[in-house]
Amino acid sequence: MSVIPKEKIGRLIERYETIQAELNQGAPQATYVRLTREFSELQPLIAAVRELEAAEHEQADLVAIINDPSQDKGIVEMARDELDLLRPRIEQMELGLRVLLLPKDAADEKSAILEVRAGTGGDEAALFAADLFRMYQRYADLRGWQTEVISMSESDLGGYKEVIASITGKGVFARLKFESGGHRVQRIPATESGGRIHTSAATVAVLPEAEDIDIDIKAEDIRIDTMRAGGAGGQHVNTTDSAVRITHLPTGLIVVSAEKSQHQNRRLAMQVLRSRLFELERERVDSQRSEARKTQVGSGDRSQRVRTYNFPQGRVTDHRINLTLHNIDRVMEGVGLDEIIDQLIAEDQAEALAAMQGHGG
Repeated sequence: MSVIPKEKIGRLIERYETIQAELNQGAPQATYVRLTREFSELQPLIAAVRELEAAEHEQADLVAIINDPSQDKGIVEMARDELDLLRPRIEQMELGLRVLLLPKDAADEKSAILEVRAGTGGDEAALFAADLFRMYQRYADLRGWQTEVISMSESDLGGYKEVIASITGKGVFARLKFESGGHRVQRIPATESGGRIHTSAATVAVLPEAEDIDIDIKAEDIRIDTMRAGGAGGQHVNTTDSAVRITHLPTGLIVVSAEKSQHQNRRLAMQVLRSRLFELERERVDSQRSEARKTQVGSGDRSQRVRTYNFPQGRVTDHRINLTLHNIDRVMEGVGLDEIIDQLIAEDQAEALAAMQGHGG
C-alpha cells in the first residue's frame, strides 16, 4: 500500500474497532445513533482495506513461489500467470481505497432542497423549467426518494416560473449537487408557428437540507406573515389566509410556502429557510479556506451554464466535462440522468485525487 497513507488507515481501523466495541457493550441512547451512523460510514472503507491486504498477501506468496529455485517450473509459470492477473486488480483496489479516503462533503448523505426557476425565454423558459422539474421528480422516483412540493408559481401555459421542492432520501445531495447552475434548451416551442428553433434557459439550485442541529434559528430573528394563496389560471387558489411568508431579519432572506395548510406551510418554509442559511454558512466557510479546491466540475454557481438540451438533434451536452449524449428522451425521463451524474462524480473525484497527490497525499 505504498500510495496509501498507512497512518491514516491505522487510525481509521482503530476508530472502527473502538466504535464496534462500544456498540457491542451497549452504547448509551444519547450516542447510539451517532455511533451507528459513523460505524456504517466506515464499513465500506474497512472492507476495502481488508480486501487489499488479502490481495497483497496473495501477491507476496506468488512472488515467493516464483523466486523459489526449488519450485517446479509448471507451478512457477502458473504463479506468474496469476500474478499478472492480480497486479491490475490491486491497482484498482488501491484507486478505490484512495477515493474512499478523500475528504467527504459532510452534506453528501443529506436530503436536498431543489429549486428550479425559469430564466430568459418567457413562456418557453417556464415550460422548460417544468420539464426539468419533472425530470428530477422521475429520477427521484427511480431511486426511491420522496418529493414534496413546497411552493410553485405557474405560468399561463402550464409551465413553472418557479418551483421549490424537498427531495428526501439517503445521499440525495451527493447525487444532485452538480445539477446546480444554468440549463439551456434549444427546441421549437409549441407556440412557434414558423418552426423556428428557440433558445431558452432555466436555473437549478440544489441545497443540502439542514437539520435543527445544523442551524439554530432564533425566534426573534424571523418574522412570519400569513397571506392569501393564489395561482395562475385559477389553480392553487385558496380563499383562506393559508400561505406563509417567513423573513429572516439578519440576512433579509424571504421564503414563501403556499401549497398546503398553514401549519404545513410554516414547516416547509422553515425547512427551506434553514437549508438556505446552512448553504450560506457552507459558502462562508469555503471562502475562508485559502486552499479551497475549485474543481473542473464547477462550484455549482447558478450563473454558470452547465448543460444544453438540444431537442432537434436529440442530444444533451454537459459543458463542464465535455460530455455529449444522444439520448435526450431518456435523460428527460430521468432514466438517462445517472450516466451524466456518474461521470460528473468521477471527474470530481479525479480532480480531488490529483489535488491530494499534488500536496503529497
